[in-house]
Amino acid sequence: MKILFIGGTGLISSACSELAVRRGLDLWILNRGRSNQYPVPQGAHLLIGDVQGNPAQLTELLADHRFEVVVDWIAYTPQDIERDIRLFGGRTKQFVFISSASAYQKPPAHYLVREDTPLENPFWDYSRNKIACEERLMQEYRERDFPVTLVRPSLTYGPSQIPLCVGSWEHPYTIVDRMRRGRKIIIPGDGTSLWVLTWNGDFAKAFLGLLGCDQAIGEVFNITSDEVLTWNQIYWEVGQAIGVEPDFLHIPSDLIVAYDPASIGSLIGDKVNSLVFDNHKIKQMVPDFTCEVSWAEGVRRSIAWLEADPARCSIDQTANRLWDRMIHAYERAYPVVRD
Repeated sequence: MKILFIGGTGLISSACSELAVRRGLDLWILNRGRSNQYPVPQGAHLLIGDVQGNPAQLTELLADHRFEVVVDWIAYTPQDIERDIRLFGGRTKQFVFISSASAYQKPPAHYLVREDTPLENPFWDYSRNKIACEERLMQEYRERDFPVTLVRPSLTYGPSQIPLCVGSWEHPYTIVDRMRRGRKIIIPGDGTSLWVLTWNGDFAKAFLGLLGCDQAIGEVFNITSDEVLTWNQIYWEVGQAIGVEPDFLHIPSDLIVAYDPASIGSLIGDKVNSLVFDNHKIKQMVPDFTCEVSWAEGVRRSIAWLEADPARCSIDQTANRLWDRMIHAYERAYPVVRD
């Protein structure tokens, strides 16, 4: 099966690329050829091009190829989808769009999320754009039989990331360093919201099972772990992984957003809500899908990967200063929390 990944070297897609090659699939990866963290796996074919660049050059680059499956890992806006429809309409048997579980209704009417849960997120442009992309693709499926499959991952991570609701995505080791130094760690609310984290290699097993599957056309799938944890447990496990007892401080989400307005989408529009995902549908389609990497194991893998190279252990000092300002303000307003 000849497959095209647009992107293919990101946090989630790299695990799918590696597994596709191991399974003997004919994988082609279209990107700019600049990824250092997750290189193109040996055995995959690289097409060097900028999907956001000159449309004529992109059309020429793909002219001699026909792919049974096309997966766009880096489509975020309806404009990206219009490009994909022009490029691959009538030229592939399956087009897979990577949406996001953050598109589900916020605040949620119910903690259990299925594929038919309404899509609505007034807090995050990223999520609203994903919703618009889904709507356009399903319109094209209904009106012109465009062979789309929609996939909604939630918070999926791999060796290079420690995914926390208050942390640094660009410098994930910052929280580890902060814990080691005994500095306070902010957790939104009371830390009892339920959440799910998924190791990228586990996601890949379910995802590859959808490729080339006729029954997946016109369908949408959640792919997440079934392990449900509170944010208190999630942060506590980071401390256990490095052998320290973290010093937690629970701060209202609204106060965090007041100090860091850019976090409103990721927090209020996503992670501070209790969400548990029903994976019944993906398990029916891919019966051998199981998640093998628990959060306790995954975070240890991530920390080991980061600490294997000092260059990976960069610290986000801007975030540190911002968190310390929040902590100072909160403790000044509520002196009892210092006791």
